[in-house]
Amino acid sequence: MNTQGIEQMLSVLRSTAAQATGKTAEATPAAGAPDFAQVLKDSLDKVSQTQQTASGMEKSLAAGDTNQNLHEVMIALQTASISFQEMVQVRNKIVSAYQDVMNMQV
Repeated sequence: MNTQGIEQMLSVLRSTAAQATGKTAEATPAAGAPDFAQVLKDSLDKVSQTQQTASGMEKSLAAGDTNQNLHEVMIALQTASISFQEMVQVRNKIVSAYQDVMNMQV
């Protein structure tokens, strides 16, 4: 998963929170910065693709395909698991930031 995209999402959230409180943002996104929703969608798509690939490799190995190496399948499954856990943590941070912004008094 691309950590640069996560950093960009966090930067956008910090900027939005700073604007909501009337302070200047420490790090404002550049004019050519990718859209927050697009970065989030791309990250979710990558995690989904990783999970689908690992699942396909697992099913192929279970069906007796001799071209599948057990070690590669296990690595793919662990990579998919870690990617999913990372995305859950990003979601938790986004929800927490959203709740912080919603609790701010205007």
